[in-house]
Amino acid sequence: MASKINHVAIMSGNYALESRFYEAVFGMKSSPKARPARAVSIGDGYVGMNINARRAGRPGRLDHYGIQVDDLEATLARMREKYPEIEILKRPIERPFAAITNHDPDGNVFDLSQTQGDNLKDIYTHNDWQSARSISHIGIRTLHAEACAEFYIDMFDLKPANLPIENAFGVTDGRVTLVLLPWRIKDYAGMPVVGPGMEYIGFKVEDIDKLKEDVRKAVDSNPLLNPAPFGRGPEGQARLEMLARGSLGSWHLADPDGVLLDIVA
Repeated sequence: MASKINHVAIMSGNYALESRFYEAVFGMKSSPKARPARAVSIGDGYVGMNINARRAGRPGRLDHYGIQVDDLEATLARMREKYPEIEILKRPIERPFAAITNHDPDGNVFDLSQTQGDNLKDIYTHNDWQSARSISHIGIRTLHAEACAEFYIDMFDLKPANLPIENAFGVTDGRVTLVLLPWRIKDYAGMPVVGPGMEYIGFKVEDIDKLKEDVRKAVDSNPLLNPAPFGRGPEGQARLEMLARGSLGSWHLADPDGVLLDIVA
């Protein structure tokens, strides 16, 4: 059974601006069949990024991720048998990346799609290139990290990944890794508390200094692409240090809408 982590989704009040940031800084590309009035779909040649317009009642945030499987019905049957408490929600046919939305044992929401499925369109059918800067991992704070890792290994045949992070568990499709971190409210002493869920997107780049220079050039060209302030003041510094302890990269920043990014060379 082959599975791949095939997309991440951001909910943003500035979704068009967010797209320009990732295109300018990370070289991501949009599909010629994208639907800009509804959302922006861009990608790195392997992972798609869906930046959805924030609507009333929905928080702006790093929202969910997606997994693509070879046989969707067989996967769902196995899930119903082994995890009957997990609910499965069928999605509208026009969604270009998800046939099913469901969740892991801790309630982390993800989409499921089938390779060559009817729902695949837009950027998800144009992954015929490869960017020098690509999404390599996704950080998730969750209550029962080890149990969630076992779920992804059991259901999707993702492989365990050895991580240099204390008490973290990783699962990988061979290219993209879910970094499952334990969530504890006491970890947020000295800063605002953030509940369990997706924490950051990790990018692998060819050279961090070159990336920093490209961020500077992008902001010089368009100040609206300036990354959101991050790590300033005592609370911000505590949050930055927490991110550094639970991530794989050596540089951390936030995109213009405040989504946290972990950069690995």
